[in-house]
Amino acid sequence: MAANRSNPLVARRALGSELRRLRDTLGLSTPDVAAELGCHNSKISRIETGKRACTPKDFSAMMSLYRVAPNKQEALSELLLKGRQRTPPWWQVYNDVISANYAEFISFEAEATRCREYQTVLVPAHLQTEAYARAVTAVGFAALGPDQVDSLVEVRMKRQERIYGEDPMAFEALVTEAALHFRVGSLSDHRAQLGHIRQVAELPHVSVRIIPYSAGADGTLSGSFSVFSFPGDGDYDVAFTESVGSTLLTDDARDVRRVSRLFHNLASVALPEGDSIDLLERVEKELD
Repeated sequence: MAANRSNPLVARRALGSELRRLRDTLGLSTPDVAAELGCHNSKISRIETGKRACTPKDFSAMMSLYRVAPNKQEALSELLLKGRQRTPPWWQVYNDVISANYAEFISFEAEATRCREYQTVLVPAHLQTEAYARAVTAVGFAALGPDQVDSLVEVRMKRQERIYGEDPMAFEALVTEAALHFRVGSLSDHRAQLGHIRQVAELPHVSVRIIPYSAGADGTLSGSFSVFSFPGDGDYDVAFTESVGSTLLTDDARDVRRVSRLFHNLASVALPEGDSIDLLERVEKELD
């Protein structure tokens, strides 16, 4: 388990996931642990899901109950400390326009070292130009005022620092051919967006592959989703699946493996990177 995550929410979720794994390994239920700690089992559940910060007292009791080795305890102790930090993240100033689900998504994105994303009809957020992002936001949040739309666009642009800034995360995007053809904004916006994708795809840590129409049903196996990875002693991945107006987080190992296999299957029908860029250029020429 990595102990280098500075975001409190991510640290709490990582610690909770490991505590749940340790409990399951011993065949204990949440009521079993709650009885040992002298609390209600809902408290254990909230700690394991990262909804509640674990106290040093409870942490010490669980380490003893789960018979955790000293070196493992040291790594988990770092997550405990980081999970209790109160430093506000940059996106907190946008709480008036972003949902709790979106804030949670950004929290994990901010700490991930790798992101695998599949998009069905839109260009992934990290590849969007400001004009494209503004057009998408204006339609998707039509009830909002201009200032609120501006704030949401600012959030999207700031999120892109994860691939443009220092210590960028690896970004692997699978995008359907349909997303290249849907005109978002003006014709010039559309042309600029396609050119921007080509430019970003040149970054050494970015991979953009297109799933062509010819892939048929194999290229439309799912709605859009993202998988974030965090390195360390043990793997800790989380998946976000998209539905209308919201995203659903899962860090259950079986569910994350299922989503990861889905990404692998979709990648198997996507064009190689070079052919994907050729397709992008052909679509651009069709706009002339």
